[in-house]
Amino acid sequence: MTTGADIIAHKLFAAGCRHAFGIPGGEVLAVMDSLDRAGLKFVLVKHENAGGFMAEGGWHADGAPGVLLATLGPGAANAVNVVANAWQDRVPLIFLTGCVDSAEAESYTHQVLDHQQMLRPIVKASFSARLGALDVMMEKALSIALDGQPGPVHIDVPISVAESATTEAWSDAFDSRPDDIFSASGPHLEAAKALFASSERPIAIAGVDAVNEMAGAEITAFCEEFQIPLVTSYKGKGLLSETHELALGGAGLSPKADDVLLPLIRQSDCILLLGYDPIEMRINWRNPWPETAPVIDVSPVLRTHGMHSAHVRLRSHVRPVLAELSASRPNSMKSWPDAEPAEVRRQLKAAFGIEAEGWGPAAAFHALKQVMPANVVVSADSGAHRILVSQIWESKQPRGMIQSSALCTMGCAVPLAMGHRLVDQTRPVLAFVGDAGLEMCLGELSTLRDLNLPVIICVLVDTSLALIELKQRKSQRPNVGVDFGETDFPAIAKAYGGHGVWVESTDILKREAKDALTRDGFTILACRISNRAYDGKF
Repeated sequence: MTTGADIIAHKLFAAGCRHAFGIPGGEVLAVMDSLDRAGLKFVLVKHENAGGFMAEGGWHADGAPGVLLATLGPGAANAVNVVANAWQDRVPLIFLTGCVDSAEAESYTHQVLDHQQMLRPIVKASFSARLGALDVMMEKALSIALDGQPGPVHIDVPISVAESATTEAWSDAFDSRPDDIFSASGPHLEAAKALFASSERPIAIAGVDAVNEMAGAEITAFCEEFQIPLVTSYKGKGLLSETHELALGGAGLSPKADDVLLPLIRQSDCILLLGYDPIEMRINWRNPWPETAPVIDVSPVLRTHGMHSAHVRLRSHVRPVLAELSASRPNSMKSWPDAEPAEVRRQLKAAFGIEAEGWGPAAAFHALKQVMPANVVVSADSGAHRILVSQIWESKQPRGMIQSSALCTMGCAVPLAMGHRLVDQTRPVLAFVGDAGLEMCLGELSTLRDLNLPVIICVLVDTSLALIELKQRKSQRPNVGVDFGETDFPAIAKAYGGHGVWVESTDILKREAKDALTRDGFTILACRISNRAYDGKF
């Protein structure tokens, strides 16, 4: 006997999904059972928000869409934040919710609300599962989630649809994966080729769309061939190894970095936007160049943001455009004859060095950068620490640093790291988080314990919402609602079955981090810093 839930589960398996995350309720028991029998391991979490971030972490590890399961009412409502994050951060997430049957909903109101109406503003599509059309619905849902800029798709599954047997014809395969590539042509492409061929100071800016296209190797080869410096968004870190002499690091949130990078960009006579989505960028990146600037914008979707102008717009994947541009320019023609990008790289390294006193957040980040293995995957929560560590940390490959860069939601770093480590057990993971952000998801330490995942958590303990407190002071407002007491995180780690230690020097941090790499369970490195440790840092 095949049920409606069986078809949904097997289509997810066919798309490569091997895990589902969430919290069960009576309305989703049939779906959970089918997921399990289809080969998707169900991971119990303590909050749907964390489950969605774990699903995203798994996607970064293996490329399959994430799966989040929630029961009706409060379960669905709890997940709104992480669904909105998937929408803004371009994450393919299949969000399954249980619901009562439509006839029952007319006279039964307990926990009943319109999931589809609630979620439609923050999903690419929302479906209500119907017997007889489940195969085509799942093909649509998965294709939409993966197409263009990936994003979340919601599926409301009535109890009777999940539990009932069906004779619907369906395929135990996923046949509608979007085409791998499409390319520009015509006069706009010719204009882009002419502009690039004659430029002496080209510069490239790359972002999340290039990461999702997996265009890192092509971008690296292109930059090396013509000696083009590369700036990325925070999600684009690692498209070109940030140890490379042409890599100018991530940008978009640090005014200190912007003060160095933006003047260089304005000197360019050919600004190449390669899968760059400015949804990650702050106010300094609104109209960062004149309207007449020589900008070539390569994107897989129509850009409607209004953040900047572009001389030539190409609706295309990045890789075919790079091939066309390369063919238009002699490879002996190098760039930036006066070596300005090298000076900018030197200035950036100097701007984000270790504190003079030898201890602080920058010193902690540099110390961990020295001892972590080259294949480590780093996650970062939102807050002051994220801006600083994103400037200091050098990603050597795409998705080497994962974070919420568009929605910028707190409480994401630990579950992102957990999801990645669960799916890819070959790479160590390190989560950077502030003390307030860690307290948002303390319950997931029990999930870490139960899964026995060796996640390393570096928590910056300054008893303050440091970024908001800094903005508060800059706007000459009184200190209100940003300070709180110190939590004994090492004691909490022990209570949850992990290891924790207070850290107040780089020597201790390096030693403890090395030990954590050999430990089976999780480790909390509680780095105690002053409550104004980020002043002047970024």
